[in-house]
Amino acid sequence: MSAGEPMSLPPLASGPGGPDALRPLLDTVLDALAAGRDERGGPLPAGGPDAVAARVADALGDVLPDTGDPDALRTLVHALAAGSADPADPLCAAHLHCPPLAVATAADLAASALNPSLDSWDQAPAASALEAVVTRTLARTAGLADALVTTGGTESNQLALLLAREAHGGVRLVCGANAHHSLPRAAWLLGLPDPVVIPAPGGTLDPAALHETLTALPGPLLVTATAGTTDAGLIDPLPEIAGLCTAHGARLHIDAAYGGGLLFSDRHRDKLAGLETAHTVTLDLHKLGWQPVAAGLLAVARPHELTALHQRADYLNADDDTEAGLPDLLGRSPRTSRRPDILKTAVTLKALGRSGLGTLVDQVCARAREFAGQIREHPGFELYDRPVISTVLFRPAEADDDAVATVRRRLLHEGRAVLGRARLDGRLWLKATVLNPHTRPDDLTHLLKLVELAERSLPG
Repeated sequence: MSAGEPMSLPPLASGPGGPDALRPLLDTVLDALAAGRDERGGPLPAGGPDAVAARVADALGDVLPDTGDPDALRTLVHALAAGSADPADPLCAAHLHCPPLAVATAADLAASALNPSLDSWDQAPAASALEAVVTRTLARTAGLADALVTTGGTESNQLALLLAREAHGGVRLVCGANAHHSLPRAAWLLGLPDPVVIPAPGGTLDPAALHETLTALPGPLLVTATAGTTDAGLIDPLPEIAGLCTAHGARLHIDAAYGGGLLFSDRHRDKLAGLETAHTVTLDLHKLGWQPVAAGLLAVARPHELTALHQRADYLNADDDTEAGLPDLLGRSPRTSRRPDILKTAVTLKALGRSGLGTLVDQVCARAREFAGQIREHPGFELYDRPVISTVLFRPAEADDDAVATVRRRLLHEGRAVLGRARLDGRLWLKATVLNPHTRPDDLTHLLKLVELAERSLPG
């Protein structure tokens, strides 16, 4: 390039040339994803953290070179794919980490290319209208009135506590010992008193202990129940808890980040009876909704309480603009810049419908029950209990807790399987969370065999 000649600028993802610029790059990404998957050859990379970090560092090289690398996209996507734990692999079953649907992922590309930001209408005209309609629809599916889009269960739970605090001029959290860790952390972040923790024998909140606590404590109180615990996928007795909250004048929040997806299933929806009695409900469609992260929601029964989030910034929601009819979006989230995560969810809901999503829910729940049946019939394993949703806890029958932990880590280090861990009834269990609707019974048989072989190979 001669002196004074303008530098060639990289293309943009949107605008007149956006689609043509993206097409060859998408081919590069898809080829790199396939090559990385083939290199990995299993549910996660072998070698453990040090080996993965070394391979990433080798691919990355100089993070900010003086001169750009035209092959950076292929190199780094390949490295990420080769070094990923793939939730679409049936042997990757540790966490509430779903394999996203192709149609949702394609919609997410559109959101990234167009890049609306939902902090003012003039940045996101169609996205803001879409979000308003879809969030209300999802809220009504849960029996509530409206919903906010969040980054997931943690933000939803924190917002639920914030709305309770603002509605009652302060509040004390009452939660089960089985509650998600984000709830006591949210109480701390919001400057609330230390939570009162109710026993959860067998993994679910004890209504008798809750009654005693609500009788003894002065209000205002916020009771949280869980519909789908992280450890075992258990559901608290929601109707009984709701009745106690009504009798004692306590506010009710239900964390249904995991179990909320059961609403799509005719077969399993009744497990969420009582959800509609809550003041707020956490939903999380990057679990039993098969969305790319993030796809959280907080459903609310009283939309007027959302005024607690209202903020005024003249460059985003000036009074004369809102009086002229431009929607005010700042009260829809504590975040300012915010991507249109609702697009992928809207596309999924419309493309699959309630019956299509319900079929996926039924499929993973059925596979989990089949896997539990395999474990129950196997003399070398112990089953914790029949799964309520799609989480199965089990352990080698003769192994102690140290051996259970070692088996899990060995499978991780060798790249053979990704299993979680949960401590219930004072014992350590292996956790398989079935979220891949394409998982076959023989995949789960193979998973059990891998655990059996790893346990047998332990010294002693």
